[in-house]
Amino acid sequence: METFSVRTRAGNELIDITAEVKSITANSGVQNGLCLVYTPHTTAAITINENADPDVQSDILKGLAHLKLESVHFDHGEGNSPAHLKSSLIGCSETIIIENGKLRLGAWQGIYFCEFDGPRNRKVHVQILVSR
Repeated sequence: METFSVRTRAGNELIDITAEVKSITANSGVQNGLCLVYTPHTTAAITINENADPDVQSDILKGLAHLKLESVHFDHGEGNSPAHLKSSLIGCSETIIIENGKLRLGAWQGIYFCEFDGPRNRKVHVQILVSR
């Protein structure tokens, strides 16, 4: 397993981590298998979405903001319950097929770290699994 850090700058943001994950995959030497990308944080997430148009990332954040989770009275005392819900909605991991040593992402797809309670220093774990 490989781990890398992500430094977030805002309360809510999507950070493209595709290059880091591709590098880990290439360095693994695995030709066929699976790549699991996971974050161990309860107020962050991992997603795969379009990386050709940066408006898509801002639209995802706008859509989540439109849920108006910040207006709900939650019992959790830290005040970050909206971030916990966003993390649960998006999910803390993604699995990508490795074929011929490369991630099998679509032409427009990228891998994103989603911050919902920043700014913070975060971790991303990448586990490469070999197909037999």
